[in-house]
Amino acid sequence: MALYTTIHLHNVAAGKEQEYAAWFEGPHREALARLRGLRWAERFEVAPEQIMRDIPQPWRFMSVYDFDYPAPEIDLPALAPLLAEARDAGLVADDTAERIYSYRLYGDWKGSPNWQRDKPLSGVSLILGNYTIGRFAEYQEWYENIHSVEVTNVPGHVAMIRGELSAVQLEPRQYCPGDQLVMTAQQTDDLNFTIGDFSARAQGKSPSGIAMLPRPSAGSTARTVHYFRKVSGTNFWPGGVAYGGDLSVYPGRTA
Repeated sequence: MALYTTIHLHNVAAGKEQEYAAWFEGPHREALARLRGLRWAERFEVAPEQIMRDIPQPWRFMSVYDFDYPAPEIDLPALAPLLAEARDAGLVADDTAERIYSYRLYGDWKGSPNWQRDKPLSGVSLILGNYTIGRFAEYQEWYENIHSVEVTNVPGHVAMIRGELSAVQLEPRQYCPGDQLVMTAQQTDDLNFTIGDFSARAQGKSPSGIAMLPRPSAGSTARTVHYFRKVSGTNFWPGGVAYGGDLSVYPGRTA
């Protein structure tokens, strides 16, 4: 088995926001349930709060699909026709912004002490990033053992997954600017504070007194960061199953 995440970045056709939401929560979820290896699928909307305020935010919506595939080369492409249903129905805006990227994950979600596993997430942030050529091992060492811990310990940040662009991609294919995926989950009702303290820690100016280590040059500055808030109707644990509030029906999930 192999962990993969597919992100669907898109805009919804004008006036069809409710129709798209109904499709996602109804027919789409029913179709997804028939795919092998599905762990969870959730839908997000771009947040007004952003850490890189000057970069473009071309996508209003993002859907995230998390799988544990028996055979990625066989199973991953099966998602493409399900996404095409929304496109064929005119629910996805015809504005050339749509992108579908799949990543092979390095591991499961890595949580911090901030993570309240009995509570839903409020959103996720997405980095489409890159490493400096020839310095992959150094980049991995920094992210896995240093930066992932620094980031997920910021109040409001709770967990992180990372991966690399998969050799198998869904159609229609588009150029991807980020070979490396970094996704951080949030549990917060004050995203401005979370982003502000994250930035302050990175600059060594946080009132907490906590300062992040300098960013190494192994991490390329060719990256974009996007914060999204959750808008789909279910709650979920990253790497787990959706739940409706009754934790007793999910073995191993306790409040």
